[in-house]
Amino acid sequence: MELRQLEHFVAVAEERHFTRAAERLAVSQSGLSASVRALEHELRTPLFSRTTRTVRLTEAGAALLVEAERTLAGARAARDAVDAVRGLLRGTLTLGVEQCVAGVSTARLLAAFHREHPHMEIRLRQEGTSSLLEGVAGGRLDLAFAATVSPPEWRGELVPLAREPMVVLCSPGHRLAQEGARVAWSELRGESFIDFHPDWGPRRAADEAFAAAGARRTVALEVNDVHSLLELVHEGLGIAVVPHHFARKPEARGLVAVELGGADRAVYESVVVLPPARAMSPGAKALMTLVREAPLR
Repeated sequence: MELRQLEHFVAVAEERHFTRAAERLAVSQSGLSASVRALEHELRTPLFSRTTRTVRLTEAGAALLVEAERTLAGARAARDAVDAVRGLLRGTLTLGVEQCVAGVSTARLLAAFHREHPHMEIRLRQEGTSSLLEGVAGGRLDLAFAATVSPPEWRGELVPLAREPMVVLCSPGHRLAQEGARVAWSELRGESFIDFHPDWGPRRAADEAFAAAGARRTVALEVNDVHSLLELVHEGLGIAVVPHHFARKPEARGLVAVELGGADRAVYESVVVLPPARAMSPGAKALMTLVREAPLR
């Protein structure tokens, strides 16, 4: 079994298409197919279920994918470590990030990283927190900026970024729209809520806060980006429980942010998700040096 074969297998698994995988790897489709067939022959089992239209992982293929990603990540880390000893920082830094994560400016951070390490390729993946944890655990991501991660979910290192209250965001004509006011959980009964899909950090924080307060709610409108959420609130289609920094966005101008709860106030936290120290790539270590610099926070 060769690293090249694993790279071919992972590309097909991710693209779910031999032609696209071959184009991505800049190899011939026949050569890619032959490489995957040789791997299947060596393992004595099909790795993909092929039809004229689809390519899907078999159960054996799904099991191999986890280990293949980990093996390839280890090989990249080994090459990067040797380059780092030689005074070179090369290779690829793959970063995962939650949408609108608090405590760091991703764009400024990556721009600074690129200026300091121009030979490093940067790859950015925006995903929900659960996917980010899986990515770091499996070696697909070098590190991730995520939200509301509890210690039982992650055995590696968690570096705090920010901590802020959750607030109720509503349109000016809403009955709760009183600047400087504070609402109790019970006052939200019967309201229609706008929120993110369950894997996004703000939704996780809101769900946990409602559960802790013993309050029930119905999320009528689920969105996948903050701009859609704010637009729907502007139109009076519901209210949203969001991290306080959402209320400071230009798109939130005109909306009213109301404090939520008393002693049981909801809190949103963001963290850097890191693998165990021994598994950190040189690129991840270099990025964390910049993360700790105040101007980029």
